[in-house]
Amino acid sequence: MVGAGVAKSRWRGAFSPPRPGHVTSRRDRKWPLAAMAELKKLESRLQELERRLYGEGGAGTGAKAKPQCTDAVVKVQVSLGNVAGKRERIKTLYKKIDDLMKYLDPLYMDRIVIPDAMKLELILAEEPFIHSQVTLLESVSKLQPFLESEHIKAVPNYSSKLQSLTQIQIQEQDQCTAVTEDTRKLLDEYNKMTLLLSKQFVQWEEALSKLEAAKQVKPLRD
Repeated sequence: MVGAGVAKSRWRGAFSPPRPGHVTSRRDRKWPLAAMAELKKLESRLQELERRLYGEGGAGTGAKAKPQCTDAVVKVQVSLGNVAGKRERIKTLYKKIDDLMKYLDPLYMDRIVIPDAMKLELILAEEPFIHSQVTLLESVSKLQPFLESEHIKAVPNYSSKLQSLTQIQIQEQDQCTAVTEDTRKLLDEYNKMTLLLSKQFVQWEEALSKLEAAKQVKPLRD
């Protein structure tokens, strides 16, 4: 990996194996292989993370070198530590983060222990509602035999007949709709015919009046 940074050097210093030519001590001879495997696994994860961030070209070298992930994380951690160390309010906030998260939890109210006296007051406040529910439950219990009667139990046996009746009703409803539409059309035709006849009678009346006036014939009175 290109330039692992300060944090990686610290990790390597903590788990570095004995160098070649070094006189091994009892501590060096007990070098844990599991720790070395964990270090390699951590390095591979860092390499994969940097590859995803910077692409296949890596972080670059020289003037074009990009900051390593571990270096950036260490800098952020140091900056946060400095800020927290200089301001008492932030220190106090850090100390109360656990309490803050606990109070912001939506289930916090459910975990609060309610005193027995308050529980009693809540029950007494709901006394009318509880009595009404008891009355309804008693009514349901009395009506339970009707729900378990043979007539109700036989309802599934009539499902097929009910389905056929439903189909017949749908067909009759469609027929009624068609009859209604035909009736509406006939009424429209009747209204049009009545209007035309009324206009024709008016024209005939006017023509008859003109003929009577021309012949000077007095109209007959009823």
